[in-house]
Amino acid sequence: MMESLKQGAIADFAPGRCLATIAWVWVSLACLSASAMAGGKPGIAPKPDFGPNVLLFNSSMTSSEIQRKIDQVYAVQRHNEFGSERNAVLFAPGTYAIDIPIGFYTQVLGLGASPDSVRIRGNVHADASLDHNNATCTFWRAAEGFSVTPAGGTMQWAVSQAAPFRRMHIEGNIVLHQNGGWASGGWMSDSLVDGNVGAGPQQQWIARNSEWGSWTGANWNMVFLGVPHPPTGEWPSPPYTKIAATPVVREKPYLEVDGGGNYSVRIPALVRDSAGITWHGGVTPGRSIPLSRFYVAHPSADTAATLNVQLARGMNLLLTPGVYELTDALRVTRPDTVILGLGFATLKPVRGTPAMTTADVDGVILAGLLFDAGATESPVLLEIGQEGSSAPHAANPISLHDIFFRVGGAGVGRAAVSLRINSRDTIVDHTWIWRADHGAGVGWESNTSANGLVVNGDNVTIYGLFVEHHQQFQVLWNGNGGRTYFYQSEIPYDPPDQQGFRSALGVNGWASYKVADTVTRHEAWGLGIYSVFRHPAVVLSRAVEVPQRPGVRFHHLITVALDDKGEISNVINNAGGPTSIEPRVTPRVADYP
Repeated sequence: MMESLKQGAIADFAPGRCLATIAWVWVSLACLSASAMAGGKPGIAPKPDFGPNVLLFNSSMTSSEIQRKIDQVYAVQRHNEFGSERNAVLFAPGTYAIDIPIGFYTQVLGLGASPDSVRIRGNVHADASLDHNNATCTFWRAAEGFSVTPAGGTMQWAVSQAAPFRRMHIEGNIVLHQNGGWASGGWMSDSLVDGNVGAGPQQQWIARNSEWGSWTGANWNMVFLGVPHPPTGEWPSPPYTKIAATPVVREKPYLEVDGGGNYSVRIPALVRDSAGITWHGGVTPGRSIPLSRFYVAHPSADTAATLNVQLARGMNLLLTPGVYELTDALRVTRPDTVILGLGFATLKPVRGTPAMTTADVDGVILAGLLFDAGATESPVLLEIGQEGSSAPHAANPISLHDIFFRVGGAGVGRAAVSLRINSRDTIVDHTWIWRADHGAGVGWESNTSANGLVVNGDNVTIYGLFVEHHQQFQVLWNGNGGRTYFYQSEIPYDPPDQQGFRSALGVNGWASYKVADTVTRHEAWGLGIYSVFRHPAVVLSRAVEVPQRPGVRFHHLITVALDDKGEISNVINNAGGPTSIEPRVTPRVADYP
């Protein structure tokens, strides 16, 4: 039988077929042969080759062995804010007594059908990466798909942007800060906390489709969407924005393994008007795609050419951790293609091309990816649909989950636009689109970027929109029927003077959130926009700029000046007033118009 399988693999070869795929086939067949010769049990699948940057643990391993390997990863990633290392830590179903610190570019993932299939008895924690308990730079880390019984009763998750917390069960309490230190926002979805969530000094937060015993703490902008029991109190004191149901979403896909060692990727079902977690029944409703329908990519071997061959063959992609330097754009053309990254898999264009483009087709899902601009300017890093796309996708929308962007910081980076959405009905489920304000290659003439997000498609819905420091509009929304649930933005720190920072005659700076004058329908909830000007005599006329129409509506906006220079003169259009110099105030607008 093995010989016939090998002959079939040879017969299936065609010119242009990726040699890495053929090598994988032969390795897989060799593993099957070895298993058969060793008397392997029927139905036990061979372990996939996830590469050296993925740690895969099962409960038959000793706690000391697991702890040693986790500590080795954390020793590298603890302060590795702009390093090139990437890691995923995977746990098969079982119970583990360990301590898991989660550093930069580290994803910890349970492989069970339910979060309760993987149980951690001990600590799982994200710690402040700066001194004085300061978590404002605690970025790029993730906890997904497992339960934690925290030692001492309370888990610490002191994070800011790009730190997804998904499908988690905390059998105790959780705090979103470290000893009362600063923290700058985060994301929680499809998660259950048996006890209290302590927000403390978190500046802003979005919790979507989550449940808890209680919530305490508030600061500037806290959004609760599809949360059955949100905290008591009404905006602006405390600043709680509460929306009873999530209008339309599918949860992020996730990797899982069954008792026979068979791996698949679970695709949660699209749901409408939902509240609470998806896994009360034990399994999130949806469908599973066997891993055999994914090409498992490795940054040491794969290129834009090899990945595009696999996409053209109809394969989905599982990108193992690392930095993929791309000389051409990855082109997604097939409906229902899934591209799932592990361990903050990073796509970096190096010749001024986009990193990825998609056709205007149904059901494409992109998840768990970091797009990092190269030194040669890209016109766009990720483009969803072609310009002029008009096909309806409401029944099976394109969706993006934990998709992050960076321009500069790890080195000089340039991109005119980070994310452009042309396709209708697209769903974005958590993104941070960042022009770096610190790190390497940072400066007004160095890491250049006009816009973080441009939306041209109609009926686009975004949950958890974090966009910062771009040099013109952070967000430019041209499509009709758009919706945003939670927005966090800092305008750029570094405009050198007012003369070079004007969007129109008599208009200082570029509004953070701009709805085009042609738009007739748009709505947004829970917006916080902040300034940290580094040069004197630079101000921003308005944080949000929209056409004056009854169908364009905004709810719960706040502006804050975080330094001693400049101001934001109005919150939205000419409403709200300034963040005056002395004393500093935080203007708020409840509803507009």
